[in-house]
Amino acid sequence: LLSYVNAFFETGFDNPIDQAILSYGKPDISSFKKVDEVPYDFIRKRLSILVSTGSQHFIVTKGALINVLEVCTSARMAGKVFDISLVKEQIQSRFQELSSQGFRVLGLAERVVQAGHLLARDEAEMTFLGFLVFFDPLKNGIGQTIHDLGELGIGLKIITGDNRLVATNISEQMGLLKGRILTGPEIARESDEALQKLVQQVDVFAEVEPNQKERLILALRKSGCVVGYLGDGINDASALHAADIGLSVEGAVDVAKEAADIVLLEKDLGVLKQGVIEGRKTFSNTMKYVFMATSANFGNMFSMALLSLFLPFLPLLPTQVLLTNLLTDLPEMTIAGDRVDQELVARPRRWSIGFIRNFMVVFGLLSSIFDFLTFGALLFLLHANVDQFRTGWFIESVISASFIVLIIRTKRPFFSSRPSRSLMVVTVLVGLFTIILPFTPLSEPFGFTRISGYFLLAVAVIMGLYIASAELVKKIFNRMKMP
Repeated sequence: LLSYVNAFFETGFDNPIDQAILSYGKPDISSFKKVDEVPYDFIRKRLSILVSTGSQHFIVTKGALINVLEVCTSARMAGKVFDISLVKEQIQSRFQELSSQGFRVLGLAERVVQAGHLLARDEAEMTFLGFLVFFDPLKNGIGQTIHDLGELGIGLKIITGDNRLVATNISEQMGLLKGRILTGPEIARESDEALQKLVQQVDVFAEVEPNQKERLILALRKSGCVVGYLGDGINDASALHAADIGLSVEGAVDVAKEAADIVLLEKDLGVLKQGVIEGRKTFSNTMKYVFMATSANFGNMFSMALLSLFLPFLPLLPTQVLLTNLLTDLPEMTIAGDRVDQELVARPRRWSIGFIRNFMVVFGLLSSIFDFLTFGALLFLLHANVDQFRTGWFIESVISASFIVLIIRTKRPFFSSRPSRSLMVVTVLVGLFTIILPFTPLSEPFGFTRISGYFLLAVAVIMGLYIASAELVKKIFNRMKMP
């Protein structure tokens, strides 16, 4: 009854504990009137309500057992009142027994008073009434989900305000307890430098204060980890802000949802696992586009600029340059939905400007080398005129830029990694259109001309050499650390 009175009249933040108490039963409390309140805080770890019934005033206090016991001088057991010192050991023993089984245990106490108002100092000389015992079962399949996240290179750590015994039970069920448990008092004694080392060695943190949660997150980040923090309470707000990615759930308090970067509609780590997989696929396809676009543009600019210094004519007309860009962009547009190799999803990768720069320069220069081979073949081997030169380079440029996507998109040999159907179809269609265009009426408006089979054969040979060289260079890059 008194626990219901305490939870019913509490006006602080909404929390699962009070929700559980209120939903357990609905006793008649119409005779009770709230007079005053001392809200819960993370130092006292107690909530006190001053109520009146008839002419009697009394305080009802609930909170962390240790913090409730420290303001109690007596205990009521089996209808009798004892000095707290006589039963404290028995209370502690029962508390440890329940906690070791995974139950969250709060204490409940009361005190009859005369005053019509309530202060924190009035939480004294109280009578201990008993335990409030709660159990929050783990979701089915949580062990498998944690294992799956581990396979993705994601380590899980528990940071909880619960006591060491509860944290031990929960972490054992989840398969996370592989060493020591670090508690809030122990964290308080550690320097920031020492904590950076400890957080990498410990997976379970218990009896943690809200400000310590933030400190743990910052220590993990300073140690080189990318940190996501999942929390749903008001005491999680600072840690959510401190993390690289703050995660909350739909049923969380408003403060937590506002502090989070992402709000999960389902309170399930399985959703997080699927989100990580989809995020890595998106990142991988984004990197494919960046690698392809930067290297192709760098190579084309380098080839065009250098060749313009020696040719008495423009290598390509403006309309031909625009058409080249349009056609080479078409395969790139399908990269967003491309298949991703499993090894690119299995481990996290980081954005590296240095790696992108190196890739752009090496593959851009490789592209330029084969551009110059094409120029040499057209000018000195086939003795092409201006229109034939532009037509030949247009074909080589578009086809090489389109088909190189199939090589860059995977770390594997390109023939052992199946691209998406849309990428393959668009690439083939662009190649066919590029070859056929000079033989259609559309060639004249663009300044192209018909070319003989020798031109196409030369382009085919150069393309074969280009693909083989790109595969070789890719193998060298695969030995380097990917971003």
